[in-house]
Parts: sequence; structure tokens; C-alpha cells
Amino acid sequence: MKVVIQRVTSASVTIATNKVASIGNGMLVLLGIEDEDAFEDIQWLVNKIANLRIFSDEAQVMNKSLLDIDGDAIVVSQFTLHASTKKGNRPSYIKAAKPDIAIPLYEAFVDELEAKLSKKVQTGEFGADMKVELCNDGPVTIIIDTKNKI
Repeated sequence: MKVVIQRVTSASVTIATNKVASIGNGMLVLLGIEDEDAFEDIQWLVNKIANLRIFSDEAQVMNKSLLDIDGDAIVVSQFTLHASTKKGNRPSYIKAAKPDIAIPLYEAFVDELEAKLSKKVQTGEFGADMKVELCNDGPVTIIIDTKNKI
């Protein structure tokens, strides 16, 4: 699994003309899933995301986590995170999991993050054409790949 995390002061997801998700202070999490990903990856990644100290404390030092600030989260499926651009100019998405594998893992990821944060996590819609708006705070953008845990 690969994620791009953006610390935001606000973020939203719109499908067609319908705003399906909207948060204030928190994280926008773009999630890419591969065929080899498993529940252990979800558990490790959710724990890392919830405890990642990227929010400012009273001294303006990034020392607080999403849990510490009781922040919100939006999770958006993003198969293009697994794009390979090694050959030619058209990206290949061969490493991205197909929906029969990706959807259950995506749903399990959201469920685990909700349990960890003890609150509802907003989402986009898997496979939909989404418009994502955000105000990146900092800017702070973090990339995490579960294949690089060590």
C-alpha cells in the first residue's frame, strides 16, 4: 500500500455536482493498493497515519498527531499512485490491484482508521471520477509505502 498524506485546513470530494465528503483540520489520505497488500499492511499503515506527528504544538513544532488534535480524515482511492513511468510516456498501472482485491482492502482500511480514530472517516467513492479540493497546510505532504517499513 502506498499513501500520500496531506495535512489540510480543509478538504472535500465532489462527484458530479454532489459534495460527498468535507473536513476541516486534518488529513487527506490518497490510498493506492497493490495485489500483494494484506491486512497486516492496513494495520501498520493505520497506526502510522494516526500517530504521525505532523501537526503543530504550542511552540509551532510538528509534534502532534491526528489523534492528539482530534482531527478529521478523508480517504480517497488512488490507483495512479502505482503508476510506472519507466517505459514510454504513457503510465502503466499493472501494479495497481484490480477492484475485486482493492475494494475489500480499501473498505477494511477505512474501517480500521475509523476504529483507531474513534470517529467517522469520510471517503470518496471507489472508482468514481472525483474532484478533490484541499488547502494544504504548510504545505505538509508525506508519502508512505508499506513495502518500505524497515
